[in-house]
Amino acid sequence: MAKPLSEPSAARPAKPLALTLGEPAGIGPDITIAAWLRRRELNLPAFYLLGDEALIARRAQALGADIRIAAVSPSEAASAFTDALPVVATGERASAEPGKPDASSAPAALASIRQAVIDVRAGRAGAVVTNPIAKSVLYRAGFRHPGHTEFLAELAAENGRVPQPVMMLWSPQLAVVPVTIHVSMRDALTQLTSELIVSTVRIVATELKSRFGIAKPRIAISGLNPHAGEDGSLGHEEQTVIAPALKVLRNDGIEARGPLPADTMFHGAARQTYDCAVCMYHDQALIPIKTVAFDDAVNVTLGLPFIRTSPDHGTAFDIAGTGKANPASLIAALELAGRMAALQS
Repeated sequence: MAKPLSEPSAARPAKPLALTLGEPAGIGPDITIAAWLRRRELNLPAFYLLGDEALIARRAQALGADIRIAAVSPSEAASAFTDALPVVATGERASAEPGKPDASSAPAALASIRQAVIDVRAGRAGAVVTNPIAKSVLYRAGFRHPGHTEFLAELAAENGRVPQPVMMLWSPQLAVVPVTIHVSMRDALTQLTSELIVSTVRIVATELKSRFGIAKPRIAISGLNPHAGEDGSLGHEEQTVIAPALKVLRNDGIEARGPLPADTMFHGAARQTYDCAVCMYHDQALIPIKTVAFDDAVNVTLGLPFIRTSPDHGTAFDIAGTGKANPASLIAALELAGRMAALQS
């Protein structure tokens, strides 16, 4: 069985992965080209890029990359992948130069995401892998979602019901989930409830079983305050918010330990005792994983009716088109999506 903290499985997904363009002026095209060039060396799962063939050709030329590009349909992508980077057109042209987003950036990025979701839900792709977007560019174009994850959740809605997306950061050394995400500390305290902890951990436990192949997931739950509140002397949320959630989760049969002091959860020996750490706020989860696995951590969205992974970094406008972008996180995202899709096949 594939496990989230074990070596990659040799199993291959039955269908190619749908890779989004991301922000056209960012490093998405660079790392896509770099990943494809290493496909044989790393035995990467087949993928196709949803975007503008002309943009990729221009970026390959800027990078001095020796690459063939094939305009294909999703059904042709797997056979083309060996000899050419498969590109599936979305109908949106992207004219942005490296580091210089323009009026074409937002429509091209959003069309790519929408088509990737359509393809995976129609059974043409095994999973969605997303290149980094620039939220500021999208906001200027009228984008109304806090980020990628919330947009994907809306695209995944069924019968008017939008699923609860849960952000996991995964690496071979550590997997973490923040209960509250991109909000201020003040707002995180307001948002943090027993109900939110319960719904988040239930999704984590379910998907560690179904998509990571772990029969009985072990989940470590952090406290909120220093030393997990020190029996109430440093804060009461462990007793009034987190402990009631743990009681519900244990009654569900979920192996959840906590609340644990966050400052002792992430050393090497502690990490061997659980499959995923669920933390109360963004930095409590992301600082440890970005310290342990800065280059190869993968953003995985749980709670959706399809698999979605993404590199754990931004658009890096300052190095787009220079050849300096590191494709390690995208490669890890492709490998993990392939493993998860193979497990579902």
